[in-house]
Amino acid sequence: MNDLTATPSVDGLGCHAGAGQMAEAARAAGNSEILDQYAADYPQGPHDKPQSMCPAFGSLRVGLRMRRVATVLSGSACCVYGLTFVSHFYGARRSVGYVPFNSESLVTGKLFEDIRDAVHELADPDRYDAVVVTNLCVPTASGVPLRLLPKEINGVRIIGIDVPGFGVPTHAEAKDVLAGAMLAYARAEIQAGPVAAPAQGRSDRPTVTLLGEMFPADPMMIGAMLAPMGLAAGPVVPCREWRELYAALDSGVVAAIHPFYTASIREFQAAGRTIVGSAPVGHDGTMEWLAAIGAAYNVAPDLIAAAQNAFGPAIKGALAANPIKGRITLSGYEGSELLVARLLIESGADVPYVGTACAKNEWSAADRAWLEAKGCVVKYRASLEDDLAAMEAFKPDLAVGTTPVVQKAKERGVPSLYFTNLISARPLMGPAGAGSLAQVVNAAMGNKTRMEGMKAFFEGVGTGDTSGIWEGAPNLRPDFRAIHQKKLDKAAKAAKAEEMI
Repeated sequence: MNDLTATPSVDGLGCHAGAGQMAEAARAAGNSEILDQYAADYPQGPHDKPQSMCPAFGSLRVGLRMRRVATVLSGSACCVYGLTFVSHFYGARRSVGYVPFNSESLVTGKLFEDIRDAVHELADPDRYDAVVVTNLCVPTASGVPLRLLPKEINGVRIIGIDVPGFGVPTHAEAKDVLAGAMLAYARAEIQAGPVAAPAQGRSDRPTVTLLGEMFPADPMMIGAMLAPMGLAAGPVVPCREWRELYAALDSGVVAAIHPFYTASIREFQAAGRTIVGSAPVGHDGTMEWLAAIGAAYNVAPDLIAAAQNAFGPAIKGALAANPIKGRITLSGYEGSELLVARLLIESGADVPYVGTACAKNEWSAADRAWLEAKGCVVKYRASLEDDLAAMEAFKPDLAVGTTPVVQKAKERGVPSLYFTNLISARPLMGPAGAGSLAQVVNAAMGNKTRMEGMKAFFEGVGTGDTSGIWEGAPNLRPDFRAIHQKKLDKAAKAAKAEEMI
C-alpha cells in the first residue's frame, strides 16, 4: 500500500469517461446488482451526475470519524488526492490508505490482489476494529470484486463498498452506503452470538437511535425531551466506534432525523425496529415528533403530554424572542433542508422554496406536507438550475444554499449564507434550536445595503471572459469561439451515437 507520494498511475477506463459509459462498463463487469440497489435506494434526479463534491467524500468522512477504523481508497490518483485533501480540510487527522493501479493491474486482476495484500497488512487487532475499502469510479466500472475480500482477518472486520459517482447521487447518501454496510455486518454479529456492550454501558431506559449527523448538542437536547416519557436518546448513526452499532440496533425505535439513510433503515427494519420520520424542530415539529415516538413505544398518553408540556412553552418563547422577518429561499445537499425550513417559518420567515439534493421518500412526508400547507414549494433532487431559478423568481431577502447559489446571489447583490457551514452546523432541536438561526440569518439580511453598495462599486468591470478593468474594449474573437463550439458539438454527437450502439 502506497501513500500519495507515489507516482500517479494511468487508469484503464479513465474517470474522464461519461457516466453512462462508466455504468455500462460496471454492469458488463458484473456489478449490475450493486448499481440496481443504488438506483432503488437513491433514485436519480433531473441531473445525471452529482452537482456537488464527489459522493465518496461522504463515506470517507464516516470512516475517518470512527475510532479504530482504517480507511483505504482504490481509485484514480487524482480522485484519491482530491478526496484526501478535502477530508483533511474538514479536520480529519488520520491517514487515508491508497492502493494505486495502472491499466495492466486493473485488467489482469492484480489490483484486487494488491488490495487484498494491503488489507492483510493493515489488519492489526491492537490498532483496528475494522478496515473499510472503498472502490471509486474506475475500479467499480472495471468490476474489482471487493465482495471477495475476507470478511475478517485476525479479528479485524473487513468491509468493502463501491461508491461510484455514476451510481451514488450525493455525498450525503454515500454516508448511508457505509453506515448501512456496517449495520449489516454488526447485525450478522449479533445474530451469531453475544457482542460487546457500549463503552458507557447500556441505558436503564428504552432508547431511541438517532439516524443522521447532527450538531453535538442536539442529541443531548433530544435526550432531555425524551426523559419525561421514560425514554433515552440512543447512539447517533453514523457511529463513532464499532460497539455503538450494537447499541443502535438494540433500540426499539429509530428516529430518521435525516430521511435519506435508506440502506441503514433497511437494516433496522430487518432487525424489527420501528422507524419514525421528521424531527423535534420548532413547536409543531416537536409536538408531533414526541407524539410519534411515544406511540411507537406505546407510552401512556399522560406521559407524552407531560413531555410536550415541558418543552412546548419553552420553544414558543424562544421562537417569539428570536423572530426572523424576511423572504428566504433555501437549498442544500445535507438532507436537513426541510427541517431548517420548518424552523425558519415558525420563526416568522417567509420561505417560498426549499430545494434538497436528496430523494423523496416516506420519512420526510410529514415535513413536506407541513411545508406545502404553509405555501412552500418543496423540490427533491433539486438541481443547481432549480435553485437558481427559485432565487430569480422569488427575489428573496436572503438566499441560503450551496457554494454556487451563494456566488450567484452575491453577484446580484442578494445577501446569502452557505448552508453547510453556517446553517447546518448549528443546533436545530427543541428550545436550543428555536433561537439558534435568528442571529446569523438576521445579520445576513441586514447586509442588504452593504451588498448593493458593493455591487454598485464593481458595476461595469465585466463578466466571464471580459472580467476586469480594460483600457479600451477587450479583444474578443467570436470566430474562435464558434470553431471551438463546433468541435464540442461534434464530440457530443459522437458520444451520443456510441451510447445508442
